Amino acid sequence: MQPTRARQLKSIAIASGKGGVGKTNVAVNLAVGLAQMGRHVMLFDADLGLANADLILGLRPTKTLHDLVAGRADSLEEILVEGPHGLMLVPSASGIGSMANLTPAEHTGLIRAFSSYQRPLDVLIVDTAAGVQESVTTFCRAVQHVFVVVCDEPASLTDAYALIKVLHQEHGLRRFRVICNMLQSPESGRRLMHKLTAVCHQYLPDVMLEAAISIPMDDNLRRAVSRREPVVSLFPGSPSGRAFVELARQMDRWTVAETDMGGIGFFVERMLQSA
Repeated sequence: MQPTRARQLKSIAIASGKGGVGKTNVAVNLAVGLAQMGRHVMLFDADLGLANADLILGLRPTKTLHDLVAGRADSLEEILVEGPHGLMLVPSASGIGSMANLTPAEHTGLIRAFSSYQRPLDVLIVDTAAGVQESVTTFCRAVQHVFVVVCDEPASLTDAYALIKVLHQEHGLRRFRVICNMLQSPESGRRLMHKLTAVCHQYLPDVMLEAAISIPMDDNLRRAVSRREPVVSLFPGSPSGRAFVELARQMDRWTVAETDMGGIGFFVERMLQSA
């Protein structure tokens, strides 16, 4: 008997050591790129307290995760917002500090809310907060793949290494895919990846880094953000739009290991174990 689509869920976290590296743009455009391919995609804006995926998508949620935690929403489906090509957004709360410091009971309740989701789902993309706070490590441990977004700035490289170090030494993660973002040239991406690989090889020899893709600096991306639309929808032929589409195609080709099958319930179970 063939496994159902839901049982073959692919789950990834988009993380970064610092803010300002374009992490949410990566998450949004990857999600929309996969939805354009006909995949059932859920984008979980897990930047608790500083959410902005809804802005980039041009959506206006009436309820957020804060309502779910506070008991003003009864289920995950009640707060979901449909985006481009059927993409489902789990909107978080912006500017509400308590969302970034959930109690263990609230965190557990939030996680369990996902278990009631019954619609077909191929891909879950978790847009984490920047940095190494507990919510970030919890989400990264729960997914199958972790993408680390860096840009060509010393602080970005240093903080990306710090994130990888924490996830490896304190939580046992060994494999990371690196997205070099906002690059002036392909050579700057290769140079950036070489620097990060070299320092990890020296101090974290068990860590495996894989270059996912390089996203070029692109004025079209800025225009898309200002118009509250994903660049893959508004300017699909632009340099950044093509790069995000290629990233979506790469991810679509991944297979799900038998040990990772189990749909969103499996993701929930791993989050409960990590929380």
